[in-house]
Amino acid sequence: MQTKEVHYSDYLQLDKILDAQTPESDLNGHPAHDEMLFIIIHQAYELWFKQILFEIDSVAAIMSQKVINDNSPDLQTIVHRLERIGVILKVAVHQIDIMETMTPMDFLDFRDFLRPASGFQSWQFKIAEAKLGLQFPERHGQEYYISQLRREHVDMIKSVEQQPSLLDLVDQWLGRMPFFEQPEHWKNYRALYPETPGKHPFWSDYSVIYANSLVEGEKANLAHFERLFFEKERSPERRLSAAACRSALFIMLYRGYPMLQLPFRLLNSLLEIDEQLSTWRYRHMSMVTRMIGLRTGTGGSSGRDYLKGALDKHYIFREIAALSSYLIERRRLPVLNREVEAQLGF
Repeated sequence: MQTKEVHYSDYLQLDKILDAQTPESDLNGHPAHDEMLFIIIHQAYELWFKQILFEIDSVAAIMSQKVINDNSPDLQTIVHRLERIGVILKVAVHQIDIMETMTPMDFLDFRDFLRPASGFQSWQFKIAEAKLGLQFPERHGQEYYISQLRREHVDMIKSVEQQPSLLDLVDQWLGRMPFFEQPEHWKNYRALYPETPGKHPFWSDYSVIYANSLVEGEKANLAHFERLFFEKERSPERRLSAAACRSALFIMLYRGYPMLQLPFRLLNSLLEIDEQLSTWRYRHMSMVTRMIGLRTGTGGSSGRDYLKGALDKHYIFREIAALSSYLIERRRLPVLNREVEAQLGF
């Protein structure tokens, strides 16, 4: 039972929050009106980054289990929290609309007072990227990305990079899905084509159907298809195993079955996170171009050019997105036998 009254201001610690804005332009004797807006927007970003990290950690804790029970709330909880991250990132994108009410001249009134502070020093954002699955070799501007950070923040980021990321956990989760590990469920499957040695009858059929769906300019896709879904040794640049790719594709193809609806939403939420991160980077790059043109950032980066490089390179769930290349029309899908359908129903 609650033993004391809780007051709104005390609960939110508003005395701390509302006293946390100290414009550098005021301290330097040249007050700039728009610096207050600039500070509050960036403080709001950091609060949202804190929430995103909180959600990622909670999802990772569930996904680290050896088994995720489909008859428990676990998968629903994972999907709900990943979808929440996507919505938070949409808010982050829309905050740029508020920032852009500040003109380039408004920004110049206080910009030089900020050096060498820079949004590039947001260690929370870098940790969020690493926890999601962005690895050091995939980063744009590797020589610069931690150079402006304090030692304790560098240590935190390096520690996170050594731990399994959300992408790693998704790979493990997909890899242990038992769709094709129970031969008794497929004994009545009616194959459309002769079975290819080493392939499950379903995938033998699917390979032929997919090959027949390719137009002349897409024939090279077939070699990629075989490597992606049936290569026994995973190449170093791959983040998802062949088994994980097969499971993900199967989920996408048959997402209408009840047992596959939440797994499909999970995969879709990862793509939404990537899309919103990409949108945020694009809007940020466009805003920087509008505000400072081709000048360098306050932290010494190349400004727009750095942001453009990160936009082009920092796609975390690209392998999941690429699976759309290997879909076929619903009308051509192999018909699942009754035993498999029973496993995918409630």
